[in-house]
Amino acid sequence: QVRLVESGGGLVQAEGSLRLSCTTSARTFNNEVLGWFRQAPGKERDFVGAIRWTSGWTDYADYVKGRFSISRDNAKNTVYLQMNSLKPEDTAVYYCAHTTKNPAVFSITLEATYDSWGQGTQVTVSS
Repeated sequence: QVRLVESGGGLVQAEGSLRLSCTTSARTFNNEVLGWFRQAPGKERDFVGAIRWTSGWTDYADYVKGRFSISRDNAKNTVYLQMNSLKPEDTAVYYCAHTTKNPAVFSITLEATYDSWGQGTQVTVSS
């Protein structure tokens, strides 16, 4: 399994911004996808977005399109989730996850596709 460590969470006011980081252990895999999910209190864990490491191709959930963006730094083995125009409903624990399953076969929006998970980082948006 790949070790993932998230950081960057915190408390921010509505319309503010945060950048989360997810640092991974050494990569030697093809078809790598790093995904971001979030889980609000009392709710299921939902897909936020994902990036294919090799190509940089990204995909986002509709409710974050235009506000969130994902990028990667190969040299640092780190993926970033830039969150802008935050809303109180974005309050959740944010998790990064890793998979090497072929995204042409397995949906990257599903939790079950991912093999490794970080510990999560809390994001709280106040109104």
